[in-house]
Amino acid sequence: FDNSAPYYDFLNRFLSLGIDTLWRKKAINLLKKDKPRVLLDVATGTADVAIEMTRQLEAEKIVGLDISREMLDIGRKKIRKRKLDDIIELIHGDSENLSFQDNTFDAITVAFGVRNFENLEAGLREMQRVLKPGGKLIELEFSRPSVFPLKQAFNLYFKYILPQIGKLTSKDPKAYKYLYESVQAFPDGNDFLTILEKTGFNSSQCIPLTLGICSIYSAQK
Repeated sequence: FDNSAPYYDFLNRFLSLGIDTLWRKKAINLLKKDKPRVLLDVATGTADVAIEMTRQLEAEKIVGLDISREMLDIGRKKIRKRKLDDIIELIHGDSENLSFQDNTFDAITVAFGVRNFENLEAGLREMQRVLKPGGKLIELEFSRPSVFPLKQAFNLYFKYILPQIGKLTSKDPKAYKYLYESVQAFPDGNDFLTILEKTGFNSSQCIPLTLGICSIYSAQK
């Protein structure tokens, strides 16, 4: 992830044709009616979600956490440029061993991060622990479309075309081969809703986006 950091934002826009920005906006919009004041963005990367929160929500404090120091450094530059230092704090940390007290946050978000957890259930339990009772978890993650011919086109793009683009633009083209493999291995849809319930969440639901290429998962503590 450190090796991919300098190209991360560009490739997100390029590879998704800009749709990833709309996905993030839709995910954060689901929190508006809850009016959360203190939020945690897990696997924050370069802080795109945290910054979008300041546009849509009346947050008092947003903490972005990531395991990649290079990603966080880029995120901090973006935050300083927008003069959001008083609202957003980026910290280095492990999503499966959060350094926060129980019942700390009104809401937690994760965008394209849970599929990278070494232990998915451990990470979800940690988020459930630091979420306040009644607080909401919003997760945005790639899914595997099942409709012909989108399914075949999706697999062709992610398995063959994307790694070639990665070779031309990144110091670590293996990261883009890993992206396909991690999407294929992730328990999406109803399987992920079952895991959410198993790890202590309730009222979980899945909202497919862009013909099933991506999904928003929401759940409450």
